[in-house]
Amino acid sequence: MFMKFTYHFHAYQPGDIIYVHDGSGWDPIKYSERLSPVALEIREEEVKGRNWTRAMIKAYEYVDDTLKMLDKGSVSVDFEPFTLYMILKYKPRIYGEIVETLETQVEPTPTVPFHPIMPHLSVFEQEILAKVSFDFYKPFIARKEVVPFWLPENVITKQTAKIIAEATDKDVIFLLDERQFIGVNIPQAKFSCNKYLCNGKSAFVFGRVHTISDAFAFNTLDVDGLTRAVAEGCIDVFKEKEGVEYLVFLSSDLESLVANPKQLDKFLNWIDKLKERGVEIVSVGEFVRRKVNDTYRKIPGECSESFRINVKDYSSWSDYFDLSVDGRTGDMRWTGIRREDNLVINRVYKGRKVSQLWKYAFMKLFRELNRTIRFGVIDMLRTNGVEDIEKIKEFLVRYARIFFKEHYEYFELDTSVDYVIEPIKDVDPAIALKLGRIYYLMLLSNHSCPRFWENVDTRVTFGNVAVISKALIELMELYLEENRERANYIFLEYMKLLAFPQLYYDYDLFRLKGLEGWETTEKAWFDSLRSEVPNSKYNVITRAALYVGKRDLPDEMKEVIEILYDLDHAVPDTGHIPGEMHGKWENMEWCEHKAVE
Repeated sequence: MFMKFTYHFHAYQPGDIIYVHDGSGWDPIKYSERLSPVALEIREEEVKGRNWTRAMIKAYEYVDDTLKMLDKGSVSVDFEPFTLYMILKYKPRIYGEIVETLETQVEPTPTVPFHPIMPHLSVFEQEILAKVSFDFYKPFIARKEVVPFWLPENVITKQTAKIIAEATDKDVIFLLDERQFIGVNIPQAKFSCNKYLCNGKSAFVFGRVHTISDAFAFNTLDVDGLTRAVAEGCIDVFKEKEGVEYLVFLSSDLESLVANPKQLDKFLNWIDKLKERGVEIVSVGEFVRRKVNDTYRKIPGECSESFRINVKDYSSWSDYFDLSVDGRTGDMRWTGIRREDNLVINRVYKGRKVSQLWKYAFMKLFRELNRTIRFGVIDMLRTNGVEDIEKIKEFLVRYARIFFKEHYEYFELDTSVDYVIEPIKDVDPAIALKLGRIYYLMLLSNHSCPRFWENVDTRVTFGNVAVISKALIELMELYLEENRERANYIFLEYMKLLAFPQLYYDYDLFRLKGLEGWETTEKAWFDSLRSEVPNSKYNVITRAALYVGKRDLPDEMKEVIEILYDLDHAVPDTGHIPGEMHGKWENMEWCEHKAVE
């Protein structure tokens, strides 16, 4: 049989940050975590953690053991850098085992730090993050000429793809979803070594078979059903007849391997059954390399731009496909608005329809706050004599060596202050490193997951808001020393987080149209922001910004919020994330932060 099969696993945890402690920028950040105990059942064991992140990091040990049971190079795996860094911080032994797996067992796949929706960020941020992606993964991919790449949620545009491709001297393989492709009409093209042209750059591209990927991830088919779906349902008669190798590509979150107690063994049994059917298991990177070097046969033109696939801009792998108007995915899950007709959507949460208008406002506000911090960092560096924007970019890329310091030290890479500030060496290191810290806090606050879920009141929303609040306050404090007007402006930007409900009027959200008509009404807006915890009357965005502000705002600014808000309601408790309810939570009602006794 000439069919080849592979699976990609995507590992990402945003963390359980509730507060970032003060710091100078000379060292990695320190932060406080949520204490909300939860347990997961894996095989016959119960894996407990002080919060979801800690439980999942412990679960990764079981996952790593499973990956080591597979044939070398048969699957690809990415670990979002902050996720891998947290594993190093909390469980160094598990980190060492995962590093060994990435170096020797699986196809290591770079991905974007902090898991933002890349096309929703400015080009400036995308360029920084693209370069950091490859720098972080440098120890794993240094000898590889062709590397897979995982974009957060697979959200892609030609511009983003070009930025990624230009950030490395290697050939890139974008791992996408078949529903993102446009015009795949020739049957033999689907599983071929196709190219994606992105504004003058080209990359290889594969689209996962989403139906089978989901069947495994959500446990809707047994092992025999999964085996038939691949070995019989994906057979390419043309290529089998011509003796040409082709690849059936699947992917899901690494969490899918621990979605139920039997899932790890189910995956191993599935792979064994496919091998019994004559299907070779080979990673997507190795498949491309074998095609390029003619170890595998090619259809005439395969691996060249004549085997071109178009990809829909802003498409993704996990959109609300039931609301698609063109049979393809989009990014409405993270915008709250369908691009094709600009209609605000709704989803069902806890048995009731909830407007997703809050996602649009959240995205729009964070764009403003990102811009405020970016301009502030650049302005201060220019004030200190750095006019060349390319030197500023290089400094910000290198600051990853401090933010993820222990990771780079593990591989004996240069993390010295001299190396980091070399592009802007005439700036006082105390100022430069503080600005680097502020910029990376802003990056850390752009996790995609708050806008993934239907309800705003989640631990991930709280985390994003708490971190960007800290970044704004630290930038505000720097400006208080030399530019009071600018400091006041940043305070007003921070106040937009506190007054998030007011954005309904400030952004003219009532002028937008809803899918069913009611989604943009005032009632729908305020209903979607309701607190899900009993100990706070404030929505989660106000709650998180207050939680940080009451600790860190300069005194004169703290007096303002004390007049406007009840600080007793600035608590870090949130609602639960629907996708985490299979965990055994000590508090099933809400995602609390327990007081340490």
